[in-house]
Amino acid sequence: MYQKAPTLLLKTIFAILLFLISSVGNSLSKKDPSGAPKTFISQYENILGTSFEMKVTAAYRQQGAAAEKTALDEIKRLSKILSAYDASSEFSNWMKTKDIPVKISTELFEVLQLMDEWRIKTNGALDPSAEIITRLWKSAALQQTLPSSIELQAAVSKVHQRHWLLDQSAKTAVHLSDAPLMLNSFVKSYIIQHAVDEVLKNKEIKSVVINIGGDIVVAGDTNEPIGIVDPKAAAVNDELLDNIKINNKSIATSGNYRRGELINGQWYSHIVDPRTGMPVNQIISATVIANHATDAGALATAFNVLSAAASIQLAQQIEGAEYLIITKDGERIESNGWRNFEIASVKKKTGSPNTITMGHRIPDFELLINLELSQIQGGARRPFVAIWVEDNNKNSIRTVSIWYNKPRWLHELRAWSKANNNKFSPETGNMASIASATRSAGKYTIKWDGKDDKGEDVKNGMYTIHIEVAREHGTYQLMSQEIKIGELPFKIDLGANVEVAGASLEYKKKD
Repeated sequence: MYQKAPTLLLKTIFAILLFLISSVGNSLSKKDPSGAPKTFISQYENILGTSFEMKVTAAYRQQGAAAEKTALDEIKRLSKILSAYDASSEFSNWMKTKDIPVKISTELFEVLQLMDEWRIKTNGALDPSAEIITRLWKSAALQQTLPSSIELQAAVSKVHQRHWLLDQSAKTAVHLSDAPLMLNSFVKSYIIQHAVDEVLKNKEIKSVVINIGGDIVVAGDTNEPIGIVDPKAAAVNDELLDNIKINNKSIATSGNYRRGELINGQWYSHIVDPRTGMPVNQIISATVIANHATDAGALATAFNVLSAAASIQLAQQIEGAEYLIITKDGERIESNGWRNFEIASVKKKTGSPNTITMGHRIPDFELLINLELSQIQGGARRPFVAIWVEDNNKNSIRTVSIWYNKPRWLHELRAWSKANNNKFSPETGNMASIASATRSAGKYTIKWDGKDDKGEDVKNGMYTIHIEVAREHGTYQLMSQEIKIGELPFKIDLGANVEVAGASLEYKKKD
């Protein structure tokens, strides 16, 4: 009798566990009562070294979760093939061979073949061995001295070597040179396209949008609004260059405004011309819409190197390609069909993905909030972030920026939620994706324009800036700093914590 009681108790506990598991499964597979598909949003950092956003339209949350896993698995698989940063990737292992035919994967063969085609199409403006020149300029930046003409000529000479030989029938590649090679021109776009295609193999998925570091593929039954970043803007919530909408197309942006080298006070772009050895400086941004992701990625990069006339001529060879090019002088060059994609009613409206911004800029000064999120090896979900301003009476007067993927999770930002009560009305629609040149993972600059939530100028005086970070399955962090708004510029380092690798405030005259 005394032995049966524990058995009965165990059976009861087991039955309860089964019920709970069943309830969770039913919740995941529960369909919206209206029958309408829902959009499920995923956001990660440190995927291919940058940010990742995915929007999937499906009937069930379970389908959205499965689609996310499918996309991330495909990205990881292709990275293990194509990455030049991973010493154990297939590409890196092939680079260790010399003068022997090596059987390579379909994907690596296809990318090498595409590289050959684009090198010819661009008359050498795209070349995987441009890494030779990139390394020369990085070394020059460390020494703070410009490369000599002899060094540049030697680098260009190495670029002009033949670096591989492909055998189409045998699917082999012979590595011929000792030059460092990088498959950067359009590989990110290539990987995004493959990830999208894998997700859509599930016929229950209605649409998918994947944005990795500003390069985007839109597929399925959706018209995705996309904001184009102004290359001269410092902050992610700055005024956009343009707003467009695309369906079943790809878009890529390349520019010299994200990365580069500073040598003796002069800034040099990270994009180099393989034909001359010099960093490019005539084009500061090129955005391309195309039917195929690799075309968009390759054209966007090439347009930064080629002259405007050569870019226009090249684009005419690619069916469905449209473009927006911005020169260093601010000239706007766009294809005849570009305006067919513009959203005229919201053109040049401020905003960024999952970021709420209001008001206008301070006439003379601006406050830049620099935020670097801590990175987790292999990538992790982007945490929720709220940045807001309180006056000297501890009243919240402005939500500068807030990042989330569903309004129901806003309560996780508990300090912001308590401070703002019901003042904030979150967006519930399909928030626009953002196309931009690739930036480093986790690094953001957000601007406060000196307005309150009503759009009125605040008075000079004391204010407190709050930065709240809440990570799913992670920690909760709150950083606060009192500042004085007036006529004196300042810069304050806020330090770091588990979720924030670094943060600072810079109050300065506008550039």
